[in-house]
Amino acid sequence: MDELNIAVLIPCYNEETSIGTVVSDFAQALPGANIYVFDNNSIDATAKVACHAGAIVKTEVLQGKGHVVRRMFADIEADVYVLVDGDGTYDASSAASLVNLLVQGQYDMVNAERQAIHANAYRTGHKFGNKLLSSLVAFFFGKRFNDILSGYRIFSRRFVKSFPALSTGFEIETELTVHALELRMPVVEVPTPYRERSVGSYSKLNSFRDGFRILRTIFCMVKDEKPLKFFSLVAILLSIISLILAWPIFVTYLTTGLVPRFPTAILCSALMTLAVLSFFCGLILDSIALGRREQKRMWYLQTPVRCKIQSKL
Repeated sequence: MDELNIAVLIPCYNEETSIGTVVSDFAQALPGANIYVFDNNSIDATAKVACHAGAIVKTEVLQGKGHVVRRMFADIEADVYVLVDGDGTYDASSAASLVNLLVQGQYDMVNAERQAIHANAYRTGHKFGNKLLSSLVAFFFGKRFNDILSGYRIFSRRFVKSFPALSTGFEIETELTVHALELRMPVVEVPTPYRERSVGSYSKLNSFRDGFRILRTIFCMVKDEKPLKFFSLVAILLSIISLILAWPIFVTYLTTGLVPRFPTAILCSALMTLAVLSFFCGLILDSIALGRREQKRMWYLQTPVRCKIQSKL
């Protein structure tokens, strides 16, 4: 632990009431770690409070958590990265054990599964949405996480430097999770305390708007990373519709020897043709996706585990 260059990365937007405590708590939990606060156009005194608490404060002008994380991962050099929200809801005292688990277990990501210790810590809408989205990711990419939207994670250097970071907002957590699952990285999830926000702090996550954006992100990732499964589901859906529409026509033909509804028959043929085309598109795109996955895997393996430059941005 003493030989590691640890960077604590805290993306912030209007967290004046909690950021000072968060910086102080993580400085105490991880002595010697570099604590970076990236202010995302806050209109309050977030940057000033963070600087006064001892953090290295930087600014990201592109609005959205995804933009901030992308900037953090690109600019900061470290051996171990601790990514945590600046709202004061995550347990800083767990940081040392999580980092130690990452290093001793040679993991690339340790995900802190949120365990509410206050009744109001986890809003009902957020909890339901998290379970739904986590189940979708588990179905398509494998069940290794119960909390895919956790904002508290520990990363190895090769995870951070091989992560493309294409998202712009709160869907960045989903992208982090899928990246680990797709490359079959060694990962682990650990339950950690999750508390309610401090007085005066409010959540920037909108249950419906951001939930829809995360759902759209999962949809796009399934299409890009699992094209055979995605287009096979489309093919099955089209085939079922075609068979349902064709059944009355088929029964009439067996009874009378006539096909009275030619437009419906043509529609059924078209739908079945589209189903076949969808399946073969999935086969072709699956080969392309495999090549992309192999390239990402090779880049991941080529990334040094330890950094050579001690970042002090």
